[in-house]
Amino acid sequence: MTQQNKKIDEEALAEAYNRALSFEKSGNLDAAATAYAEVLTLDPEDHGGAAVRLASMGRGETPLKAPDAYVATLFDQHADVFENVLVDQLDYCVPLLVRQRLQALGLGPFQRVLDLGCGTGLTGGALRDMADDITGIDLSENMVEIAHEKDVYETLYVAEAVDFLDDNDEAPFDLIVATDVLPYMGALEALFFGAVDNLVPGGLLIFSSETLPAETFAGRDYMVGPHQRFAHSEAYLRDRLTATGFEIIEIGDITVRMEEGEPIAGQLVVARFKL
Repeated sequence: MTQQNKKIDEEALAEAYNRALSFEKSGNLDAAATAYAEVLTLDPEDHGGAAVRLASMGRGETPLKAPDAYVATLFDQHADVFENVLVDQLDYCVPLLVRQRLQALGLGPFQRVLDLGCGTGLTGGALRDMADDITGIDLSENMVEIAHEKDVYETLYVAEAVDFLDDNDEAPFDLIVATDVLPYMGALEALFFGAVDNLVPGGLLIFSSETLPAETFAGRDYMVGPHQRFAHSEAYLRDRLTATGFEIIEIGDITVRMEEGEPIAGQLVVARFKL
C-alpha cells in the first residue's frame, strides 16, 4: 500500500466513522449500522470499536471481546488524563475496594501478584504494601509508561491479558487481579483457564465486572451495554468460575463508576483456585 493510498483510506475511515456517530446520535440506527459496517470494511482491525458500537445498538452479533486495536487505541489516547477522569470525575475506586475486601477476608500478604489491565497503576499502588512482587500487564503502551514512572511494579509488560496468560512461563502467582478488564471482554473461558494455569494451588483471582438488570440480559450470559462496555450476568460468572476449577469466596455488589451522572452497577468477585 502506498503512502498516498494509506492517507486516502484514513480520510475515508474518518468520514465513515463520523457519519456513523452522527447517525447513531440522531437515532437513525439503520443508517448508523450501515456506516459502521463500512468502517469495518475500511479497518478490519477495528481501531474505533465499530463492532462494539454495533452490538450496543442491538445490531450484529455480540463480539467475544472488544478488539485489541480498539482497546489499545482508546487507552493510549486517554493515558495522560486517565486517572483524573476515572478517579476525580467518575468516582472510580475499585482498586481500594479490592484492598478492603482482601483485608476484611483476612487474605494476604502475597508473594507474587499479577495485575491484569494494570493501566496507570491504580491497583498496583493500592496493593503495594501487601505484596513482595507485582507484575503489571496492559495493552496500552502509554499506560504502561505512566505505571513504570510510579515505580510500583517489579515487572511490566505491554500485552493482551489472555495472550500473556497463555505465553507466560515464569513462576505462578498467588494472586491475580483484574480491575476494569471484564468490561472489554465478553466470553470469559479463556481468561479463567489462563488464570488457573498461572496460579499456585489455592491462589486467588479477584476481579470487577459490570452488570445489568436480569430483564435486560433476557437470558444472555453477557452483552454490550449502552456505554459500549460488556456486562456479565452473575449466573454466568458463577458457572464459568466453577467449571474452570474455582471456589467462589465472595461476590459483592458494587458501584463501578459514575457515567453521565448515573451509577454503573457491578460486582467484585473473589475466587480461589482449588485442585
